[in-house]
Amino acid sequence: MTEMLINSLIILFITVGVFFILVTAIGLIRLPDVYSRAHAASKSATLGVMAILIGVFLHFWLIEDNFNPRIILGIVFLFITGPVGGHMMAKAAYFSGVPLAKETVRDDMEALVAKDATKKEQL
Repeated sequence: MTEMLINSLIILFITVGVFFILVTAIGLIRLPDVYSRAHAASKSATLGVMAILIGVFLHFWLIEDNFNPRIILGIVFLFITGPVGGHMMAKAAYFSGVPLAKETVRDDMEALVAKDATKKEQL
C-alpha cells in the first residue's frame, strides 16, 4: 500500500512537470514577442523541471533507498537561476532595442530608462 502511494506521488510530480514543460513549449510558439516568451520559458520551465527533479529525488530516496542531496542542490540552483536568467535576457533584449509586441498596452521600463538617462546627464 505504501509503495503504491509513493509511486502515485512520483507519477504526480513527473506529470505536473511534463505539463509545465508542455505549457512552456506552447508559450514559446504562441506568444508574440521575446518578453512574453522569456516569461514563459523562465517561469513555467523552471516549475516543470523542478517538479520532475522532485519526482526523481523521491524515486531514488523512497524506492531505491538512495538519498541524493545533489538533486536537492540542483532544484535549489534551478529555482534561483531560472527566473533570474529569464529576467536578465528580457532586460538585455529591452536595452538592445527589441520592439514590444503590438498588443502591449504599457511599457513600465520606459519611465525607468528615461529617469536613469536624466541621472547620468546630471553627473
